[in-house]
Parts: sequence; structure tokens; C-alpha cells
Amino acid sequence: MDRVNDYRQSVRDFLESFAIDDPEAQLIFDPERDRYLVMHVGWRSDYRIYGCAMQLDIIDGKVWIQHNSTEIVIDQELSRRGISPKDIVLGFRSPGVRKRIAAAL
Repeated sequence: MDRVNDYRQSVRDFLESFAIDDPEAQLIFDPERDRYLVMHVGWRSDYRIYGCAMQLDIIDGKVWIQHNSTEIVIDQELSRRGISPKDIVLGFRSPGVRKRIAAAL
């Protein structure tokens, strides 16, 4: 369980560092269900900004990348922060694609 707690901290640290200089970024952490999101909410002139930048979940001891609307390669960033590549799941990919990626590791 210590590994999962370390993963939780790494995910929070990563998302906090992503959002630190963005006043329109909202961090949404649900530690009971292991859901972690960054939302963008605000205005640019008369244009409404609203959407999910990233969503990471921890499911069965693995970090699932559920959504990424940034140019950041999240799995590489998480690996640099100590999360094993075998414990990172590209949840936004179809199960068939995930199997092929896992086989290549």
C-alpha cells in the first residue's frame, strides 16, 4: 500500500506543478475515489474557457491516464516522478491498443 500512497503523492505533485502558474486552472482531487483532475475555468475576453486539461485515476494500484488535452507526455512525466511504467495505463486508448503497448514493454 505504500507504493499506492507514493503514487497518489506523485500524481498530486505533478498536477500541482502543472497548474501552479495558471490562474484559470482548478485542481480537483478526490482521494477517497482516487480521482485527480485539472480543469480550466474562466474567460478570455468574451470567450468562455471550460474543460478538463487532465484526468488521472488510480485503479487497482495503477495510474490511469484518462484524459490529456495538453501537449505534455504524461506517462513520461509520471515515470520521472517514480511511477513504474508497468503501473501506468493509457486509459484514453482502446483496450486492444493498450494490450499492444503493454506487450511492447
